[in-house]
Amino acid sequence: MPDMTKSDTATAAPDTSDATTPAPQPPKSEKTRSLWGDAWQDLRRNKIFVISSVLILLLLLITFFPGWFTSGNPTYGDLSKHYLQKPQLGKVFSTEWLGYDQQGRSVYARLIYGARASIAVGFGTTISVTVVGGLVGMIAGYFGGIVDSILSRLVDVFFGIPFLLGTMVVLNSFPERTAWVVIGALAFFGWTQLARVMRGAVITTKQSDYVQAAKALGASTPRILFRHILPNTLAPVIVVATISLGVYIGSEATLSFLGLGLNGVSWGNDISDGGSSIRIAQWIMLYPSIMLTITVLAFIMLGEAVRNALDPKTR
Repeated sequence: MPDMTKSDTATAAPDTSDATTPAPQPPKSEKTRSLWGDAWQDLRRNKIFVISSVLILLLLLITFFPGWFTSGNPTYGDLSKHYLQKPQLGKVFSTEWLGYDQQGRSVYARLIYGARASIAVGFGTTISVTVVGGLVGMIAGYFGGIVDSILSRLVDVFFGIPFLLGTMVVLNSFPERTAWVVIGALAFFGWTQLARVMRGAVITTKQSDYVQAAKALGASTPRILFRHILPNTLAPVIVVATISLGVYIGSEATLSFLGLGLNGVSWGNDISDGGSSIRIAQWIMLYPSIMLTITVLAFIMLGEAVRNALDPKTR
């Protein structure tokens, strides 16, 4: 057997001069986002969404913690401080900041506590119509046939009743109109739009492959509805519900202005009370009107921003 010399050994040794050079890595695949993830990225860059969210957050703080913003009593009237005493705009956040009404009640205190009634009615009505309308629309769209025909005709009947007129007739039969009574009356005539939106979304979604696969695997009807169909039909419902929330707040103020709304502190009641004194004390009507407009506009702006973010055609 021939001997190997040192030179042969060195020649046969592998070249390790580039051993420290890292091997090329395969390109990393980009992480895909869902519809909600894409929508959230768009909303974060939308100035309208940011502004409306800040306004709504402030309104919620006023609703749940009115004592943080004023120490005044909205129902206490001091006749020595009647509406002839003009607002003291230099005394910010004090009871006399926005003046007094005809009964000597602080306009600013009533403005703060009036938000509770409007926001409560708005959210309560929106939740009610979303639940009722969503269930009716989901059942009608999924089962179709005679069930869809009956429920669709029921929706048409309620659509034929003027919303505010029907609500006024119902509320007129209640001597004590609490927040729950107003919510029930508004929801009784307001669920039809959500039902139609949900029905159309369910009819489109139930034709999807994953729904057909769930049926083939023997999944129960409630599981298909609430596990597969409902999560994929929420986008249009959320948009309509968000915009409708501002509409219901405005409807509550309209009913209160007409004397058929809440019996307690409300922006609509204050606007109605200020109408008789608009020539000599404009601030009684002005400030609740501004607050109501800002609130309704904030929710409508939020709904528009959410709709644009969830609409694939705008991408």
